[in-house]
Amino acid sequence: MKPLSDCPKSTLAGIKGVLTDIDETVSTDGQLTAEAYAALGALKQAGLLVVPVTGRPAGWCDMIARFWPVDAVVGENGAFWMWHDQKAHKLRTRFIQSEAERADGRQRLEQVRADVLREVPGAGIASDQPYRLADLAVDFCEDVPPLPAADIDRIVAIFERHGAHAKVSSIHVNGWFGDYDKLTTSKAMMAELYGVDIAKDANAYVFSGDSPNDAPMFGFFPNAVGVANVADFAGRIAHKPAWITPSRSGAGFVELARALIDARR
Repeated sequence: MKPLSDCPKSTLAGIKGVLTDIDETVSTDGQLTAEAYAALGALKQAGLLVVPVTGRPAGWCDMIARFWPVDAVVGENGAFWMWHDQKAHKLRTRFIQSEAERADGRQRLEQVRADVLREVPGAGIASDQPYRLADLAVDFCEDVPPLPAADIDRIVAIFERHGAHAKVSSIHVNGWFGDYDKLTTSKAMMAELYGVDIAKDANAYVFSGDSPNDAPMFGFFPNAVGVANVADFAGRIAHKPAWITPSRSGAGFVELARALIDARR
């Protein structure tokens, strides 16, 4: 990972859009700062596409798509995307799976939930679980005392034992049944909503993130940017971002936004 300041201005000037994780990438210590929120608006005002790509639940994504200065949002690690249709004045959602598939997945995740709570003392179910439609989020540090890495690995192993996918974020282990992730759904969203084949135009988009569940995005986007706290997970991320900001979390996202906007000037 090279310092963001080493990224050529010509590369930054050619960026058309920013896809970004939320927790500890845009947020800081679980809070959305005024500066980070303003950075999202500044990116849109500068003409860039802005799309959060998050593990957070459908209930949160409904609010984000309606009220944040963003173009769309990918939620629950790729279970769906939401956007506010300005012409129809309506929030729209595109699910990757059918309702029947999601219902079956939720039922199977109940056994995972029971096993995690029985086998990993101290783990909790995320407080935002009631607002989820497709996955199970296990809290290992947001509202519970931080668990050691070995316990996080045990949670992942329980999901995988049941045949579920599991990804580690900065606060949760998210698990689901279905062959999708942040990257596959981002590709589908960009093609369907904006007619963009990002496989052919990956250099023109930035993904910013901070944790292991961002690895598919880091590996795909040549100009992916990690906020400084991505270094905390250096040994647990299969693909690292090309660039890294000087500051952590939301302050790092602000630095990325400023670099992109300044380069366009």
